[in-house]
Amino acid sequence: MKSLILVEDDERLAELVSQYLTANDFSVDRFADGEGLVERVKDAPPDAIILDVMLPGDDGFNLCNRLRQFYTGPLLFMTAKSESFDQVLGLEIGADDYVVKPVEPRVLLARLNALMRRAASAEAPVQSGSVVTFGKLSIDKLSRRVNLGGEDITLTSHEFDLLCLLADNASQLVERTNLYKELIGREYDGLDRSADVRVSRLRKKLKDNPQNPYRIKTIWGKGFFFVADAWSDE
Repeated sequence: MKSLILVEDDERLAELVSQYLTANDFSVDRFADGEGLVERVKDAPPDAIILDVMLPGDDGFNLCNRLRQFYTGPLLFMTAKSESFDQVLGLEIGADDYVVKPVEPRVLLARLNALMRRAASAEAPVQSGSVVTFGKLSIDKLSRRVNLGGEDITLTSHEFDLLCLLADNASQLVERTNLYKELIGREYDGLDRSADVRVSRLRKKLKDNPQNPYRIKTIWGKGFFFVADAWSDE
């Protein structure tokens, strides 16, 4: 059974979501706010977290930011239609996806299962020869560690998967449509900025130039390009 933490202050909604997910092989631990949440996740990291945006006390953005200091598993936001949800901010601080309330249970389950499948595949054994090196960048697929110029770079599971996808296709165009299918689990609708935000976060961690990227380039209207020979400096 998969463990999940649900942070939602609407008791009725939390109960409905908990019942539905419990019936679909999830063990659900509920929180009405962020009190005690960080300590709970540190003590026993769940397989996934669902986090409401508007909460008493610390809001979902603040909690996500705190959790992402140490938690690398799947994290999904829930937001009401009436709220002005900043998708870019949510993804920039570390959310993997989001759903809009009122939540369609089957959609929520599908999104969760997609996140869980990718997390599970990330933990699958990798054959020997799993270390890939580009200049001063080293990617160890077995231990899921990244090192740049002697410094270990902390990535979430989705950031690591994105880096691997780009590096596996070094010096080749990774089309945006394929990236959405493989990493985000849905078709690209022409408007969704999720991929761009994820690549932007990855650039920051890998010390790329945000104004003029030279390590992970955006090919406008098409996709992204990992430059194999751009990692010799730090």
